[in-house]
Amino acid sequence: MMDLSNRPKEKLELNKLQKRLRRLTGQAIADFNMIEEGDKIMVCLSGGKDSYTMLEILRNLQASAPINFSIVAVNLDQKQPGFPEHILPAYLKEVGVDFHILERDTYSIVKEIVPEGKTTCGLCSRLRRGSLYGFAEEIGATKIALGHHRDDILETLFLNMFFGGKLKSMPPKLLSDDGKHVVIRPLAYCKEKDIEAFSVLKEYPIIPCNLCGSQENLQRQVVKEMLQTWEKEFPGRTETMFSAMQNVVPSHLADTDLFNFKELEPSKEASDRLNIISL
Repeated sequence: MMDLSNRPKEKLELNKLQKRLRRLTGQAIADFNMIEEGDKIMVCLSGGKDSYTMLEILRNLQASAPINFSIVAVNLDQKQPGFPEHILPAYLKEVGVDFHILERDTYSIVKEIVPEGKTTCGLCSRLRRGSLYGFAEEIGATKIALGHHRDDILETLFLNMFFGGKLKSMPPKLLSDDGKHVVIRPLAYCKEKDIEAFSVLKEYPIIPCNLCGSQENLQRQVVKEMLQTWEKEFPGRTETMFSAMQNVVPSHLADTDLFNFKELEPSKEASDRLNIISL
């Protein structure tokens, strides 16, 4: 375990980050009613900074929450060549978290189906999601927690607009297509830079993704760089954009399924008032 007793500046910064992440995570949980009494939360742990941080903050909140809920960490071992299988079990045993390592050879499937040089992220994600959803049912988990943060949500919004022609993103709380699973994203309000700084100070044993993380020129990476440039040139822009996702006005968009434009007519009361004023 890390020891910051002789590093007062780092210790102070870690405490500030933890309080901020805890506050924002607690706010997201409350806003979307993510966790309820008696829930069994399956925390999907990839070995990246986001999922480590999510696990830490949820455990921290669990200790003082007014409701009782349990946590079980689950890692999907996709049988990637060179994957360090010992790291996560050793870490989870050290911190005392119940866990399962789910072994599924999705790597071979992805490499067989996706042509060399093409992006593997889409297929990999679908296979991973299917495996985790099925396992959640096996262990009786009532919620599935994923480590996506605010920046992931914004990036997905622009990816869907630019490449999918849809105005949608990753919701903080989601019902799976089959209606069997509730997926939550407790870090939905947290900034990636805070999570990264927290992860560095905590000295987590990070495991890189060799399937998708090493591929260059991914669409998501391009969008990420675009948003980072905007934030650098106009500080606070990403904050405003995320706020916009929480203040949607269907009558000022163009989706006829969300707003009845066809039957839109002037209000008779407003017309009467106008006539009176004119007189």
